[in-house]
Amino acid sequence: MKNLLGYLIAMLVFSSCQPNTESVGIEVSIDTLTIARHMEILASDEFMGRKPFTEGEEKTIYYLESELKAMGLKPGNGDSYFQDVPLVEITGKQSPNVVFDVNDSENDFRFKTGPDAVIYTQQVEELALVFQSNVVFAGYGIVAPEYGWNDYEGMDVTGKTVIVLVNDPGFGSGDSTLFKGDEMTYYGRWTYKYEEAARQGAAAVMIVHETVPAGYPWMVVESSWTGAKLNLDDPNPPYMCALQGWITRSSAVQLFQSAGIKNYAQMARNKDFKPVDMNMKFSGGVVNEIKKDMSRNVVAMIEGSTRPDEYIIYSGHWDHLGVGSPIDGDSIYNGAHDNATGVTGILTIAETFSKLETKPERSVVFLFVTAEEQGLLGSAYYGQNPIFPPNQSVANINIDGLPAYGEMKDLTITGYGQSELDKYATAEAKKQGRYVIPDPDPGKGYFFRSDHFNFAKIGIPALYASGSYESMEKGVEFIDGKTQEYLAVKYHQPQDNYLPEEWDLKGIAQDAKLLFNVGYKLANETYFPQWNEGSEFKAKRDTDMGMRKK
Repeated sequence: MKNLLGYLIAMLVFSSCQPNTESVGIEVSIDTLTIARHMEILASDEFMGRKPFTEGEEKTIYYLESELKAMGLKPGNGDSYFQDVPLVEITGKQSPNVVFDVNDSENDFRFKTGPDAVIYTQQVEELALVFQSNVVFAGYGIVAPEYGWNDYEGMDVTGKTVIVLVNDPGFGSGDSTLFKGDEMTYYGRWTYKYEEAARQGAAAVMIVHETVPAGYPWMVVESSWTGAKLNLDDPNPPYMCALQGWITRSSAVQLFQSAGIKNYAQMARNKDFKPVDMNMKFSGGVVNEIKKDMSRNVVAMIEGSTRPDEYIIYSGHWDHLGVGSPIDGDSIYNGAHDNATGVTGILTIAETFSKLETKPERSVVFLFVTAEEQGLLGSAYYGQNPIFPPNQSVANINIDGLPAYGEMKDLTITGYGQSELDKYATAEAKKQGRYVIPDPDPGKGYFFRSDHFNFAKIGIPALYASGSYESMEKGVEFIDGKTQEYLAVKYHQPQDNYLPEEWDLKGIAQDAKLLFNVGYKLANETYFPQWNEGSEFKAKRDTDMGMRKK
């Protein structure tokens, strides 16, 4: 009833308001020399891959603080430019193998951790061990009442090990009415699968990796889910499985064949699917080193001239993966594209705002969050502990990976159709002679893979957009080739380096100008953009805005 009341109040307040999304018409100068200066520093070996809890963090956050101070921006958290984010670092040493013992047989399957399987734990324990746990195939591992779907129906998996498929049933099915077809829902994300398995009481959960539905090759799994992992140091942590991880498709197929499971993917897409006892037991373990420490979000602001208690929030993650396993002799995971480009974009936007002769009417916040690469942790902490009230936060503009191949003809909006912010971005794209498209590869679930998602979860409309499809000069095929090369050999690898002799920074400047203009427009109007009908984030926003206007 309370939600309904809030919704009705919000509709009364906003029914007579419509967004004025005409281009703001302001000309700004964002030069590539400034972009190059930030890139050379942030993506340098000196910054050691910008991993939280390392010297690389200290260099990064103090560099950001000094730059923001030099621009004349105010601290964003009282008198501090930092928001403490308590984290726990768990460095796990996997057992050499994970073992699947087939019942009533002398045969077993021993898969090497690393090339065949990856296991880790989020439990803050020195030893995480699962021994002789019954194995269950739980389809996609989804419980979604709105789709009439329950992959755990009819079986208690308490203390058992569940094997689940990556993504959700709609992907690759050819049926656009099955979930959202090839567009990934949150049910397809690995984070959800771990959460649901834990809610079901499972001791361990293993996701079957496939490159296309996962959105990245096995080497990304191996590099991202081994070694030191960070989690929020939550005094009341949610329940988590003792072990969670991934298994290669080829290894999983051997298990399915042994269990007599044929056409496992087709079987799991059936709405009447029931979990299957695989007649085998799982064993594996991780020995952990535990370290608790404080990482930091960096936050600065320009106070609004007439409505300082209403906020536009630019966000982007400053962190990457630090120093890790060497590949081709290089062990520093510099994260040039991911996400030194985004940090640089926000710095140039902040500098542009700071040089305006007239302050914006609303406050503009610049938030650089930590530990995105560890599971969106810095933005998750901000969402749980917001500095600026969500119902006074007008919009979030998140920047994660800007184009390094010159000016782009497209503006790709990830999550297109979710909110009215699309209209603002479209107006500015038109001004630059660009067209707008939705994410052409929605099956990879990028809307759930960057920090804007944690703003959306607390109701704040979020925009995540950049040029990523068609080069202004070299076309679609050129960008597709660069994208495939990046995903195959650079994403989350030491090869993600800044290459000044190869990179064309005009695309970063182009997107930064566009996103500045979107923020400038929002900062100088009275309208609060809304989530569109059908968005899963709309009810939260309507309730909060309704309560705000009481």
